[in-house]
Amino acid sequence: MAVIAIYSVKGGVGKTTLAANLAWCSAMQSYRSTVLWDLDAANGAGYLLGIEPDPRLRAEAMFGIAPDPEKHLVKSAYPNLTVLPADESLRSIEALLSRPGRRKHVGRITNALSRKYERIILDCPPAVNEQSRQILQASDIVIVPLPPSPLSTRAFQRVAKEIKASGHRHPPILPVLSMIDMRRTLHREAREAAPDWPVIPLASAMEQCAVRQKPVGDFATSCSAAKGIGKLWAAIEAKTATFEA
Repeated sequence: MAVIAIYSVKGGVGKTTLAANLAWCSAMQSYRSTVLWDLDAANGAGYLLGIEPDPRLRAEAMFGIAPDPEKHLVKSAYPNLTVLPADESLRSIEALLSRPGRRKHVGRITNALSRKYERIILDCPPAVNEQSRQILQASDIVIVPLPPSPLSTRAFQRVAKEIKASGHRHPPILPVLSMIDMRRTLHREAREAAPDWPVIPLASAMEQCAVRQKPVGDFATSCSAAKGIGKLWAAIEAKTATFEA
């Protein structure tokens, strides 16, 4: 089992789209039993897979004294891929997670899920707080999408600092240049400044994910973004294999 967090301290970097697409790769390319856990109150990751939360089940209920995520799980249209959707109730859990006895609650839930699922993909909220600290402590690897600009390296250093401050043990961090267009000078400069970082090219098909409510690999397998995400997932699988060895 591996817990993979998609994390950023700011929105608008392609975090949620990347999380949904990586979860699809896990289930459909690696044939892993996979949970996409949407921890962002907007439920963007669930929406990208055509899943809306059950109004009778508030997401915050999972963070009770005895976590029971099973009843909140929703099967997607894809084999091996299940979603733990978010809703607006998650906006109020920060105070709950800060209480004594609740400081490892996210880890308890991922441990419960790990009894049945091989990969848990976390779409994290763009924030630095108790919730993000618990998410990072529960994760085995953190993927950090960054916009292509000369400030990308500096932005990554800030994110890395936050991750390292989350606890004594922090997971490996993998930065990713997202939405990159090599026709643009600033984007080329960002790529040259970080030649070893994985790249997700800018592609109109990625914008269609929200319109179609499908991962890009499902309807545009040959596009550059789908190939970039596939390569990124292969790198993540190679990294997680070292945890399982």
